[in-house]
Amino acid sequence: MSPIVLAQDPTLADFGRDPWWLVLGKIVFAFAFGLLATLLGVWFERRVVGYMQVRPGPNQVGPFGLLQTLADGLKMAFKEDILPKAADKVVYFFAPTISVICAVTALSVVPFGPMVSIFGHHTPLQVTDVPVAVLLLLACSSMGVYGIVLGGWASGSTYPLLGGLRSSAQMISYEVAMGLSIVAVFMTAGTMSTSGIVAAQGDATRLTIFGTEIPAPGWYAILLLPSFIIFFIATVGETNRAPFDLPEAESELVAGFMTEYSSLKFALFMLSEYVAMVTMSAVTTTLFLGGWRAPWPITIWEGANSGWWPMLWFFGKVIALVFVFVWLRGTLPRLRYDQFMRLGWKVLLPINLVWILVLSGLRSIEDWDTRGKVIAVGIPAGLLLIATLFWPSRRPQPKPTAQEQVDNRPYGSFPLPPMDLQVPPSPRITRVVAEREPANIVAGSDSREV
Repeated sequence: MSPIVLAQDPTLADFGRDPWWLVLGKIVFAFAFGLLATLLGVWFERRVVGYMQVRPGPNQVGPFGLLQTLADGLKMAFKEDILPKAADKVVYFFAPTISVICAVTALSVVPFGPMVSIFGHHTPLQVTDVPVAVLLLLACSSMGVYGIVLGGWASGSTYPLLGGLRSSAQMISYEVAMGLSIVAVFMTAGTMSTSGIVAAQGDATRLTIFGTEIPAPGWYAILLLPSFIIFFIATVGETNRAPFDLPEAESELVAGFMTEYSSLKFALFMLSEYVAMVTMSAVTTTLFLGGWRAPWPITIWEGANSGWWPMLWFFGKVIALVFVFVWLRGTLPRLRYDQFMRLGWKVLLPINLVWILVLSGLRSIEDWDTRGKVIAVGIPAGLLLIATLFWPSRRPQPKPTAQEQVDNRPYGSFPLPPMDLQVPPSPRITRVVAEREPANIVAGSDSREV
């Protein structure tokens, strides 16, 4: 590869002109990126969570435990592959592959960099691009639901079926919020092409604050702050990551929809989760964080967005988002299912609809800079959204003491043990003793002997 510097944003006209070997190389690179990022993502998550929980994490297999994920994959491959007797064999086999294929396919329209020169051919660092690439991303995300639902149904067991149904309801609910967030993106960019959206975020904005002009990046994470917040929350729910990992909930549901899977099929489901996490981080980077464009203050360097350097900025942003996924898992407890669905339908969806309505009204106003007015409204709206999400819904009530809990329990309920760990007498024995008390007094016997 020749490191020729080209400062050019790719357009739709730049695609479809590459030789077959170059297209094949791009496909292999995108697939290798998804697979390698997944393997390293598992190791990265275990190391980061181990650091957060004050324990070492994997550190024995390979340097810094880097080969631990590979060892786990080999171990899983040699485990016994158990097929449930009541399972639909064809659907049971293909369900995990559907989830993996849908997650990897979304990387085909993600731009990894600008125009570069590869063996004398000027080509964009992207497999392909279409005028409706954003819809392709939504389609790949939606098709991943089929792998989970079919996996739960084909297992021939009740619990995986219930887990699959709950998973489908969760993913479909948050797909709506995700789609509405993307609507704000291509309304502002004026295109559904991923390369066009990255190019639209390259224009810097000058804001006037207290009479002073300052440069501001054109990233949609700043211009469309409410959409970015809602999109990322929906992404966490869409990828079944904590605190929204209700489809699996391995500590309560024994892995939910994939309870009956083992060996490589179980590994494919686990692989699809991490591929989806990496893919959605790349999609978030493309739509809201400027794609492969360098962040400030690196942009002071004129060659920051030319040649092969943009791939470094792109991978850095993806790693930062994956860290946020891991951070959420290591700090937040799992939500109840009713809380999770209420957040999607009663909070995120109405706020998204109101924000799109406000954004449409701002774009219709004449003689007013579009970026300036969007920032002037979007940033306060995003901060208000964050305050709404984290503001306590009600005043915390004082926690009752152990004795108050015992006194207030309904009749017939299971008794609560006292704080001194002495078991209270059985209500049945107490009642019998009360009925036989005269006889016990006459006989001179102890009531504890009854």
